[in-house]
Amino acid sequence: MRSAEHPASMEPPKKIRSVVVDDEPLARTNISVMLKHDPQIEIVRECGSGMEALSEIRNAKPDLVFLDVQMPECDGFDVLELLGRDLPPAVVFVTAYDQYALRAFEAGALDYLLKPFDNDRFDRALGRAKERIAHGRDAPRRMERLALKNAGQVSFVKVSEIDWIGAADYYACLHVGTRTHLLRRSMAELDQELDQGVFCRIHRSTIVNLDRVRGLRLRLDGEYEVLLDNGTRLRLSRRYCKQLQSRLGVRGSDCT
Repeated sequence: MRSAEHPASMEPPKKIRSVVVDDEPLARTNISVMLKHDPQIEIVRECGSGMEALSEIRNAKPDLVFLDVQMPECDGFDVLELLGRDLPPAVVFVTAYDQYALRAFEAGALDYLLKPFDNDRFDRALGRAKERIAHGRDAPRRMERLALKNAGQVSFVKVSEIDWIGAADYYACLHVGTRTHLLRRSMAELDQELDQGVFCRIHRSTIVNLDRVRGLRLRLDGEYEVLLDNGTRLRLSRRYCKQLQSRLGVRGSDCT
């Protein structure tokens, strides 16, 4: 007698590892309770400060972070900037202040929850995050070209031809030789997706192609600037100085 055939076992969906960051315990609890209603979510940690969040995100590498904006010592924007390439696939800002919305999206936030929010608004943000995470898990990590949409037309720029990228409100400004192109992407997204062997963040609003870097120059005010082979000079933030010097193989320089 033949045994009944069993359908092929299906791998359960991968859990979405999440971190909740807010300096108010009640706010952390409220978000965690809402997240626990979704069986696909696994709460890795609740963090009460930006510095705690930095350490936890770097170690746990979560898929999703709900991040408060205003926190003492290290706010939400500081957390994203200091994370650099360790930025999670999906970040949702949570705050009681609407004036930070534009800056949040420029920094790479997927959504912006304004307190107080209801269950429907939270569910929409969570749904967007799940879509972003699912897409990111399947997408290739290395881009070879970027699509530019303008006046109903689509053109392409080879990533290898970009000299540097600057932030311009909702857009990123791609500098390619003597031409510039506007791309509706955040600096944080590009910083994650571009080949880290070629591109390096040197400022919260600047990414540079390392192949174009001719040298570093110490200004009279004690700050460094990056010199490109086409004569362009770009400000180097102290936060990114050591990272850039390491990528360029520079040793013994003082970034402090």
